[in-house]
Amino acid sequence: MPELPEVETTRSGIEPHVIGRKISGVVIRQPQLRWPVPEQELRELEGLSIKKVVRRGKYILLNTDLGSILIHLGMSGSLRVISDERSALKHDHVDIQFSHGVLLRYTDPRRFGAILWQPKGQTHERIASLGPEPLSEQFDGCYLHQQCRGRSVTIKQFIMNSKVVVGVGNIYANEALFQAGIDPRKSAGRISEKRLVLLAQRIKSVLSSAIQQGGTTLKDFVDSDGKPGYFQQSLNVYGRGGEPCLACGRILSEVRLGQRSTVFCNDCQR
Repeated sequence: MPELPEVETTRSGIEPHVIGRKISGVVIRQPQLRWPVPEQELRELEGLSIKKVVRRGKYILLNTDLGSILIHLGMSGSLRVISDERSALKHDHVDIQFSHGVLLRYTDPRRFGAILWQPKGQTHERIASLGPEPLSEQFDGCYLHQQCRGRSVTIKQFIMNSKVVVGVGNIYANEALFQAGIDPRKSAGRISEKRLVLLAQRIKSVLSSAIQQGGTTLKDFVDSDGKPGYFQQSLNVYGRGGEPCLACGRILSEVRLGQRSTVFCNDCQR
């Protein structure tokens, strides 16, 4: 699944091509994604311009004067800016056409993603309960420590809870915990404030690094130019279970927490 850096890479990739551009039409080939595509609302956007392209968690919001188009990439979705002359393929479900001869194409083989509508002045229920952005000032070690108090859930599952902080998916949770030297199986409420301050810092640095490098290369992810990201080359633990730790040489352990693969070093992470 595309995680926060992949979504941010997509957002920044499409932004210069659509900001200030007038929507000339919307083509909906598949009206049923994870939820029904709001066909009527999208068609009413003809003639309006995109005012801003923002990200909230793993949602990309295309803001107009009437409201916002919310786009979630799901498990295998992608957004690409292409020429309006390019023919649609089997999994190209929605096109947002612009007057300058390009279109924003949503492709999703598994159809687990979503295109939703948020009227102006309202907050869609899918993003209303999300926690703070990990790269914002609202998320820091003090906040994390307060949220962790009395919680028995594992720290890895805790930081992956989007109501606590958005966008810390499985790949980056593994990497941040390794860099912070924290065992992912440890109960969130049993970790000291000092160590949680370090963890918050590592979450920020891991995500920032991944965004800078273009996201993590996943089988189904491509950015708006059709190019994969490159952060996978820098992964310390994710996907490396049974291999030597890059820090100490000990063989990395792999378990499942919350049905997600979790890789860590028994020596480096306590």
